[in-house]
Amino acid sequence: MTVTSPHPRAAIAAPATATAPAPTPAPAPSPRAVRPVRTGGWQEFTEAVREAGQYPTWAQAERVTHTVLSALGGHVTGEERVDLAQALPLEAAGLIAAQIPAADPLTARQFVDSVAARIEGSTPATARWDVSSVLGVLADTIGEPLTTRLLAQLPPGYALLFGRAELARYNLVAAD
Repeated sequence: MTVTSPHPRAAIAAPATATAPAPTPAPAPSPRAVRPVRTGGWQEFTEAVREAGQYPTWAQAERVTHTVLSALGGHVTGEERVDLAQALPLEAAGLIAAQIPAADPLTARQFVDSVAARIEGSTPATARWDVSSVLGVLADTIGEPLTTRLLAQLPPGYALLFGRAELARYNLVAAD
């Protein structure tokens, strides 16, 4: 006959009332962390410019888009330049990235004049229309956070070209 010695039974604890840990708030994303998603392609981007600028042909809108993005590419630098290229269709990103950064950024008026000089038969008024058509679509494509960062980097006056109102900054001193 075999004798077995009793083994103590392991007590199984009753399940405790489960309480979910309090959710920890996610840290606020830094402006750099907010990246627009590249949507659409070159044709969609150019078609949006054609509609915004009311150009009669897609080819005309494409020429204007090439010219304006090439001009802009030299005036955006640093992280904003990288983020801008990442947010745009590949062909548009190539136009931005291919430009050598300018030593001195142009004022908004000088920028429009430089675009006018690149488009045959253009006047300052038509160049302003062309620039606003492209940069307005660009702002819609890349989103508000990146547009704001670009505008902070560019000289005053560009906001209207991007289709954004620019508020004057005043130092108000309280009268005694």
